[in-house]
Amino acid sequence: MVAYHAADLVWQTRIKATGQDVGVECRPVRNLEMLEARLGDSAVRGLIVDLESAEVGLALITALRGAGGRDPEKQIRILAFGPHVAVELFEQARAAGADRVLARGAFDRNLGELIKTLDGAA
Repeated sequence: MVAYHAADLVWQTRIKATGQDVGVECRPVRNLEMLEARLGDSAVRGLIVDLESAEVGLALITALRGAGGRDPEKQIRILAFGPHVAVELFEQARAAGADRVLARGAFDRNLGELIKTLDGAA
């Protein structure tokens, strides 16, 4: 299962629908409490974070990879995406522990394969 945090309904719908198309369950997380719930009730293999919601997105990454985080052994793959001009946010996501950071265009073009990879199905 891949959890995702998206800043707007368009990305939420696109991620969920693409997951269904490639046979990977994708479930939303809107905040840290929802991430904790997903980790407790699902086999989360990947996390997609939209950097347009910088504070929440970075907090989700840090909750997994930061000091005392839930995933210090990097079992859950983290992919962050955002506008190509958000260079500072990209660096912050990498520093927080994201495995991969992509501009929105690259994320959009390769979404199906990215979801399968995050789930371990590719």
